[in-house]
Amino acid sequence: MPIALPLRRLWTLDKFAYSLRVFIAFSGALLFSVFQADVALVIPLFLGIIACALSETDDSWQGRLQALIVTLLCFALASFVVQWLFAWPWLFALGLGVSAFTLIMLGAIGQRYATIASGTLILSIYSMINIEQHGGVDADVASRQLLLLAGAAWYGLISVIWCALFSRQPVKQSMARVYKTLGEFLILKSALFEPVRGVDVEARRVALAHQNGQVVAALNQAKEMIFRRLEGQRGSQKLNRYLRIYFIAQDIHERASSTHYPYSALTEAFFHHDVLFRCQRLLDQQGRACRQLAKSLLLNRPFDHELSEQALMDLRASIDNLSDRDRPEWRALIHPLNALADNLATLETQIASVHNPDASFDRRDSALFDRSPSSIKEAWNRVRLNLTLGSPTFRHAVRLSSALVAGYALLQWLDPEQGFWILLTTLFVCRPNFATTRRFLSQRILGTVLGLVVGWASISLFPQPGVQSMIAVAAGVCFFANRERHYVIATASITLLVLCSFNQVGDGFDLIWPRLFDTLLGAVIAGLAVFFILPDWQGRRLYREAAKVLTSHRGYLDEIVHQYETGKQDDLAYRLARRNAHNADAAFSTLLTNMLHEPGHYRKQDADSGLRFLVLSNTLLSHLSALGAHRHRLTDDEDDAALMPQARRISELLEAMTRELHARQPVTALDEQTDMLLAALGDTPKDAATPVSSERATAVTLYRPIQSQLRLIAEQLTPLAQSAARLTQRPKSAGH
Repeated sequence: MPIALPLRRLWTLDKFAYSLRVFIAFSGALLFSVFQADVALVIPLFLGIIACALSETDDSWQGRLQALIVTLLCFALASFVVQWLFAWPWLFALGLGVSAFTLIMLGAIGQRYATIASGTLILSIYSMINIEQHGGVDADVASRQLLLLAGAAWYGLISVIWCALFSRQPVKQSMARVYKTLGEFLILKSALFEPVRGVDVEARRVALAHQNGQVVAALNQAKEMIFRRLEGQRGSQKLNRYLRIYFIAQDIHERASSTHYPYSALTEAFFHHDVLFRCQRLLDQQGRACRQLAKSLLLNRPFDHELSEQALMDLRASIDNLSDRDRPEWRALIHPLNALADNLATLETQIASVHNPDASFDRRDSALFDRSPSSIKEAWNRVRLNLTLGSPTFRHAVRLSSALVAGYALLQWLDPEQGFWILLTTLFVCRPNFATTRRFLSQRILGTVLGLVVGWASISLFPQPGVQSMIAVAAGVCFFANRERHYVIATASITLLVLCSFNQVGDGFDLIWPRLFDTLLGAVIAGLAVFFILPDWQGRRLYREAAKVLTSHRGYLDEIVHQYETGKQDDLAYRLARRNAHNADAAFSTLLTNMLHEPGHYRKQDADSGLRFLVLSNTLLSHLSALGAHRHRLTDDEDDAALMPQARRISELLEAMTRELHARQPVTALDEQTDMLLAALGDTPKDAATPVSSERATAVTLYRPIQSQLRLIAEQLTPLAQSAARLTQRPKSAGH
């Protein structure tokens, strides 16, 4: 039992299975070379394994098998072309540029195709290294190239078998990741309730927006995993259970994202009372419950949320205490507090239902939206739409292909030893935007230096070939375990693998300086390419991404209004509109983060405008989420039915703002339209006990949640228009 628990926890790590597959593949290749008494076989086999592992797609075993067949066909074609053109440098350069451009553009079809295309490019360069290692094309070149494909096929076979045996484990891990990120989101959200003066609320909202992007990414990944495994297996009970857990996570996200009242007003009114501390504690405990739930899903353990249940009871008691005091200045605010408590109570119920999703599942429409192309024509249309200078994919394809051709020309001119490492470095470092390229560039250089030092020490201290082979296998596993989160360690590991492997067939010490020199050259080429060749400065795209945000928010609002008119139904159209809104918000947050890491001269004139728009759009999304959380069919005799024309008017104003923003035209001020909307939405309840000032009119209207949320949404229009207007302003002097 003491051993079983650590092993069980190890099995829950998302990188453990990946690393174990790589370990099996590397070990098998090493054993094969030992049995053949030819240690030189290890290098092409290892390179093939690495290329295939980097091309691995997440699928059911049937989907993985299909992807593997396509991958091996692409690998075989790339290997054959490299072998055929290797002796003609100019023709080779042309083929390298065209193939790199084509493969990157194929990535516009979808993530699966982008992954395979990237792996094909990597194997192409591995093929060059494999040929160069033996002095060029000779009589045995075909057999050595086949070893590359054999290594790729060997790992692919392991991957397919693994998918067939453990198809549910990645889904379980992805759902745990969703609830973990949701937990972090709730904990950050709880900080907004902290009744402390002088707090930078905007900074907290920016942090919340960034975390919302993490939640959205986790939800998207989980959806794709479930969808791929549901194809042809809709009757699977376990998969359907994970599908229900995923839908509950979506509902929790909508509740968690919602804002029912300006928290600053509540802070001002109840600063000397504990009610907001109770709200903060409840949200914090619900966040911790979500994190505990993530562990429970992984370990199949019972889920305990007693602390959050007790925190909810304490909040109810605190609100009841305030109500019993019956102070006139508090009466209007008791209603938003009760609405807030109701929302948190519903959130608590949703969290509690995750461990038994079947009991509360009454969703009629459980379809998932398939974002992959349904035909060759649709796939081509996606590529065709990206064949424009405005497409980041097109610009990256031109940039990377040009960088690879320049690197190839440089190595032909300098004729350095092991010169094709220049191309490999350029391929790994050159990324779609400057910020990411700069990060990978510095980490690649640092990791290479670290790997060379460790590699030099390893081959000096352990000259035995068997020990070096084991170090190479361990380094390969370490590379795949760290390549997404710790790139410096990953680069150091792959450098160590190269030194220990090549030392088996030659002198590894002779590779140290060429490897360092080639890495520096490749990194410089990638850096110059991303700076000078169709640079994709994020500030120039900020207004277009902002327009996309408003478009998606408007679509979300339209779906909410439609459901108020026809009845609540969590159908695909509604869930898609909600997901598009969150995706757009997350994409804008990511773009803004990248922009802030670009050189100051090339940023937008005022980066604060982007941050301000992010805060406002995220606030708007939180009010839309609250409006969506209250969905029900409005009957003709309900007072709120008369509010739907005002909701459609808000949608029209968002559409007009979007058109002006997308066209980069001056954005019309919405002060007058907003005042008219607020006047139409600002009816004072008949049973108001005391007169209220204009500042407290919004508080009073919270007797009616729909009316309140529409007012809060309308109040965002004027500052949104002002922020959008600043985004459309052109720099006084044109940058590069």
